[in-house]
Amino acid sequence: MRRTFTLLGFLAATAACGDGSTNPPAEGVDTALVVLPPSLELAIGQTRAIAAFLVVGDSDTVVVGPVWTSRDTVIASVNAGGVVTGKSAGVTRVVANAVGHADSIAVTVLGELVTPPGLRRLASTLSQPVFLTSAPTDFARLYVVEKTGAIRILRNDTLLTSPFLDLSGLVSAGGEQGLLSMAFHPDYVTNGYVFVSYTDTLGTSKVVRYHATDPETVDAGSALEILSVDQPYTNHNGGLVAFGPDGMLYVGLGDGGSGGDPLGNGQNKGTLLGTILRLDVDGATPYAIPADNPFVGEAGSRGEIWAYGLRNPWRFSFDRGTGDLYIGDVGQGEREEVDVQPAASTGGENYGWNVMEGTSCYNAASCQMQGLTLPVAEYTHAEGCSITGGSVYRGTAVPVLQDKYLYADYCAGWVRSLTYAGGQVVESQDWPDLSPGGSVTSFGEDGNGELYIMTLDGKLFRVVAN
Repeated sequence: MRRTFTLLGFLAATAACGDGSTNPPAEGVDTALVVLPPSLELAIGQTRAIAAFLVVGDSDTVVVGPVWTSRDTVIASVNAGGVVTGKSAGVTRVVANAVGHADSIAVTVLGELVTPPGLRRLASTLSQPVFLTSAPTDFARLYVVEKTGAIRILRNDTLLTSPFLDLSGLVSAGGEQGLLSMAFHPDYVTNGYVFVSYTDTLGTSKVVRYHATDPETVDAGSALEILSVDQPYTNHNGGLVAFGPDGMLYVGLGDGGSGGDPLGNGQNKGTLLGTILRLDVDGATPYAIPADNPFVGEAGSRGEIWAYGLRNPWRFSFDRGTGDLYIGDVGQGEREEVDVQPAASTGGENYGWNVMEGTSCYNAASCQMQGLTLPVAEYTHAEGCSITGGSVYRGTAVPVLQDKYLYADYCAGWVRSLTYAGGQVVESQDWPDLSPGGSVTSFGEDGNGELYIMTLDGKLFRVVAN
């Protein structure tokens, strides 16, 4: 059984009760309450989330909802949900009490007041921007994908008139369809290969390779179709393409659409829908299936599949520092989730849709969770409607964001971060100064690891230090 034991993974391990309740430990079983992280350091005005776990016996560990208190509220406060806020310089302890057990951690509040990062607007007239990237070794240009069919260039932060590539006559741009992403081949400097993902005029998902004749021009006649996947409905197309640290091309595809996965694609390894694929685009034309993909040779399964059980992995990204894969999987009617696949994984994770939506059984009081990999973080639709996955910050301009995975909600417009370490989320934080005000379609990274945020109404922002 493969399970990701994280803060929310522990909680989901108790979800078979149906109502999410946690049964008390049996008498005579050794138990202990543990608060994570084991210590905390934050600045005045900063917030961090902590969690408490009840360790039962030798191996069973579950999340509990303790009573939180701070021994010195002048230094740091803690709310009922375990969110600690730095108030003034000093050291205090935050205590958790639950089911007759207690644990505490040291909280150090630094003297300085950290200025939160902000946004610098680079463009406001783009046509529904949905992705941004840069070419290897090119630090002067940003390439912005417009959902309506063009790839635009910002050279030294100036938007050029002529597009890098214009596919507006080939794409269907209504609803969730359109030109959805692009990726430069790792050897782009020598081969000029650019890969794009879009839905064509019939709604079919396409991955196509083009050849760039120079840094600002693509030969529109050089198209080579890599992949074509029929879509039974118009929504949940996924649409991201990205090269991993291993040089393979990863392709995200949603479950085929409608609502609730009526065709059962999420749990069907015989279809490419509801998956992330791993393709070797250098091993054959149009691609080869890597021999070490997890389902190669398995009867009834597609060898291209790297991970499955996804509803709509609209945006995923590789941490350029660790190689970990972060997936923002859009939920159905209740929960949005972040999944993390460690760099050491050999693939094959089943992220649960439509058996589960986040850490909850979908349309059932209980469900079989054996073999499922559960999200490391989630939020309900009381806080938003659709997750926009982002990236782990590895730049240098905004040190306060280092190691943090940033993500957003499309409807609510907020931006949050989480820090994933040692197989679990060790902190989370809201960043109100990074909110562009709604309709967040995507994040992007440039060659230096700096982050960008874009909105459907045509705006593009760089994340900067204030």
